[in-house]
Amino acid sequence: MSSDPEESRQPDPTDPWDEAVLEAVFAQSDVGLHVLDTDLRVVRVNTVAVGIRGISADRILGLPASEAYAPAGVSVDEDVLRKVLATGHPALDRLVTGRPPTDPHTKHVFSVSAHRLQDRRGTVLGVVVTSTDVTERERAHARLRLLHDVHERIGTSLDVERTARELVDVTVPGFADWVVVALTDAVLKGRAPGLLSRDPAPLLRCAATGRTGAAPPVPEAGAVLLPGIFGATLPSSASLLPPDGHGGAPGARLVTPLAVRGQIFGAVAFRRANGGESYGEEDIALAEGIASRTATCLENALRFTREHIVMTALRSWPLRQEQATQSAVDVALRHRPGGSAAGSWFDVIPLPGARVALVVGQVEQAGLSAVATMSRLRTAVHSLTTLDLDPHELLARLHATTLRLSAEQDTSTGAGSAPDSAGPPEGGDHPTASCTIAVHDPVDGRLDIARAGSSLFAVVRPDGSVDTKPVDDGPLLGAEGPPFACSTFSLPEGSTLCLASAAESGDAGPRTAEVVNALAHPDRTPEAMADAVKRLLAPDRVLLIARTRHLPPSELGQWAVPFDFSAVGTARAHVEERLRQWKHPVDPFTATLVVSELVTNAVRYGAAPIVLRLITDGDTLTCEVSDAGQAAPHLRHAKAVDEGGRGLLICATLADNWGVRHTDEGKTVWAELRPEGEGTAP
Repeated sequence: MSSDPEESRQPDPTDPWDEAVLEAVFAQSDVGLHVLDTDLRVVRVNTVAVGIRGISADRILGLPASEAYAPAGVSVDEDVLRKVLATGHPALDRLVTGRPPTDPHTKHVFSVSAHRLQDRRGTVLGVVVTSTDVTERERAHARLRLLHDVHERIGTSLDVERTARELVDVTVPGFADWVVVALTDAVLKGRAPGLLSRDPAPLLRCAATGRTGAAPPVPEAGAVLLPGIFGATLPSSASLLPPDGHGGAPGARLVTPLAVRGQIFGAVAFRRANGGESYGEEDIALAEGIASRTATCLENALRFTREHIVMTALRSWPLRQEQATQSAVDVALRHRPGGSAAGSWFDVIPLPGARVALVVGQVEQAGLSAVATMSRLRTAVHSLTTLDLDPHELLARLHATTLRLSAEQDTSTGAGSAPDSAGPPEGGDHPTASCTIAVHDPVDGRLDIARAGSSLFAVVRPDGSVDTKPVDDGPLLGAEGPPFACSTFSLPEGSTLCLASAAESGDAGPRTAEVVNALAHPDRTPEAMADAVKRLLAPDRVLLIARTRHLPPSELGQWAVPFDFSAVGTARAHVEERLRQWKHPVDPFTATLVVSELVTNAVRYGAAPIVLRLITDGDTLTCEVSDAGQAAPHLRHAKAVDEGGRGLLICATLADNWGVRHTDEGKTVWAELRPEGEGTAP
């Protein structure tokens, strides 16, 4: 044997071993071999290559490769082969498709490589092409790619019809030439499916369809599709059904229900065009995976729809009371939707004396539980405003309410602390909230503010100056607790207040410069300001813009009352005269009697100075008596033999509403009267 390495690498045609190796490769190898000459004509093929193609060797020998393999549906790239001949650089692992005559209904995929052939002297003899059937490998890769697309592209929105449309877009044409997705009536209307897997023939309506040009027509949107496309009864799992016999496309249908935990959301049917590859066991398993992902997305979409309906209903309660607050402020309200079902809210609450409370809040967690917490906090705010508390006192009570909600939540989950604990419960995900409350008095322009947490709050004065920090941030409700940041201003008429719920955690919210640019236009209406600021907010946040008003002198009467019982008659005279001037519909006798009792109580139990004030707000008359005493009056029922003690009982009986408001200077006892027959305002 020669020791020359170069010589050892060259086969000797006279060597019987070389001839045996070559013969074994051509006769026994699993790899198809195709030998082409320099003109790219077929010189020799091995047994495997002929078997794969299903074409006898006699029919292709001597033919150009492009012509020889055309019956198998193979397109030969002659440019690549000529480049291999010219350069000697092999072309490796190129994928070629074809339909061998032995299996014309199935598209096969081959991995093809080409190498140049030359003799010992370097003369180019031709090119040898190897081919391996990798159809199953490529099908497995295609299924993985499809499953990846299913998870990436189905469920991008929380809308059931769009989810059905996404299923069609993902599967046509890669998995099917014809797809029909049907959903139950309840799902299409945003309700729970209402059908269980044991229901044999649910009512399904067409929700989305798709097809290629070679596929037959699809049903119209809204058409009832069972029985018919999905069979007389809906299969409980992915199944192959025979042709429907109802004028539909020929060929088997692959049908699978869209179900989660036994509830049926709908069904999907797949078909391939005539002459296409039939569905196999792997396709059935793939269809089940596609349907499972789609059904889960439909369930998520329905859950969001229900939460959104609940959130909208809770947020819209109570109805805006524009008529009851228009004497104090002109408001514009906005909500920037975002789909997270966050617990943001705003309220414009009328208070006695033509005052108004502006409230904006945000429960920190998102979801339906946050919306429920938000609703309970709103209810608490409406209840607490009836106590005429200062904003910072109201927030302190609201903080206690939030702690009770935390304790109830922890108790329901088996954890927690006592409901009367002073701080937030240890452990768990207890609710917290931010809340800003501003109370505006249109009589003197006084504005009292208190804040829990951080949120957007700005004051725009009539000259265009913007104060973006009129009050400091405070601790969250349900967290550290009081004291809460508070402040008091005297605002000129035409000032604008901007309140927005807090941004999400980690989001600093709009930049101060952007807020100033949006608000520094006092000539704009509140509606225009609200539109400008809304664009700066994070999704699912609310905005309240309020322009302050002052009561005109013609709607206000105010007198200093001597600290003497003899002044009661003078107070009655003031009331009678002012009611005549106003031509007010309230009964004068009732009004003078109420004022008499309030002034008498102030002289008997209060302290000087005493001030009587009448406010007319439409048909409502508010009678207020202020004094410097801090003792709170209370309603009592006098005995039959008592000569006094019936003052507040008389006021409570005759007035539509009454109460006590404490200030730093003392207290104010007020009563609201309306004409007979109107009753208490809702």
